[in-house]
Amino acid sequence: MRDVTIEQWCRMSAAAVLLLAASCGVASHAVAGEEGRDKVKSLVDATILPVMRAQDIPGMAVAVTWQGQQRVFNYGLADREREVPVDDGTLFEIGSLSKTLTATLGAYAQAEGELSLDDPASRHWPDLAGGAFDDISLLELVTYSAGGLPLQFPEQVADQQQMLDYYRDWIPDYAPGSHRLYSNPSIGLFGYLLAKRLGEPFTDLMEKQLFPQLGLSHSYIQVPDDQQQHYAWGYSKENQPIRVNPGMLDAEAYGVKTSATDLMRFVEVNLHPESLDKPLRKAIETTHTGFYQVENMTQGLGWEMYPYPLELEQLLAGNSAEMALEPHEVEPLEPPQVPTGEVLLNKTGSTNGFGAYAAFVPSRELGVVLLANRNYPIAERVSAAYAILSGLEQEIVQER
Repeated sequence: MRDVTIEQWCRMSAAAVLLLAASCGVASHAVAGEEGRDKVKSLVDATILPVMRAQDIPGMAVAVTWQGQQRVFNYGLADREREVPVDDGTLFEIGSLSKTLTATLGAYAQAEGELSLDDPASRHWPDLAGGAFDDISLLELVTYSAGGLPLQFPEQVADQQQMLDYYRDWIPDYAPGSHRLYSNPSIGLFGYLLAKRLGEPFTDLMEKQLFPQLGLSHSYIQVPDDQQQHYAWGYSKENQPIRVNPGMLDAEAYGVKTSATDLMRFVEVNLHPESLDKPLRKAIETTHTGFYQVENMTQGLGWEMYPYPLELEQLLAGNSAEMALEPHEVEPLEPPQVPTGEVLLNKTGSTNGFGAYAAFVPSRELGVVLLANRNYPIAERVSAAYAILSGLEQEIVQER
């Protein structure tokens, strides 16, 4: 490909850049030294810089992994006002990508014999007994198939008692297990019940138990005082600095703050769970299990899966607003299916000031993490990640 300056890349349309980036290729595992590193950087720069310019994104951190090699690339500013650059330690809010970690905690609790995903929800919170949650399982909560719990709590639900009253009064629109409706109160309740069953605060279970076992040394629900200098500011549509507001079950549904390095480490654990102890390895495998089909997407625990290779349009459809905001009838997989062919697993995440995305292909040892301190369109994230994965894949195939 001909040489293109950074400024020229930035003036191109995002669509053109994605096409060019996918054709760049990168060094495969067999290519060593500066040439390989330069090709990876060229691919990621070609993809990310135009998106940042078009979407006015202050800062981004991008991590890639391919056949055992990892790279992290930092762009722009974590704090515009103080002109603090993004670096390897910058903490970003990852929004609903946190759900993959909540799901992992639940799968780990099952692997340790503490509970079963088939348990009715009310078994772990007796105050729910006598209502809809007698017939709704933990699995249905974590896969958004409880019967129509909404995307967010109503505004009037602001404390524990109001939350309990809401759940007790809630009447499902659909039979449990028949429809998927993406929902924070659904997976949030799943996390809340985990903490009740295990007898510890949810934040402690994540920060003191799960994160250390996964090797996540720079990930938090509540960023401690001595790490505040690493916590990026997000930016609203009005370009005002912003961070996530407290909300009911926020920690359980969208509360993780982490770096690209740590999030890529989590992706690596998902790519290579064989290095973990048996219960945690079993937990990771459970999160990769398909429980039902909704259109061309298979719902795992936290992760959403697609046959690989796939067209960009398929990935965009599975991450569309329609998929997130509307109920969809599902086809249960009986028994639940551990993928036998090649699959891509992915998850998006957003808060008002941040946008995140992770995708990986275990069979190809490929993965990408995108973290930004602006909530930019999901289609742009998916397209950028797809271009990076395609570029990595192209060169690996050529080397074979």
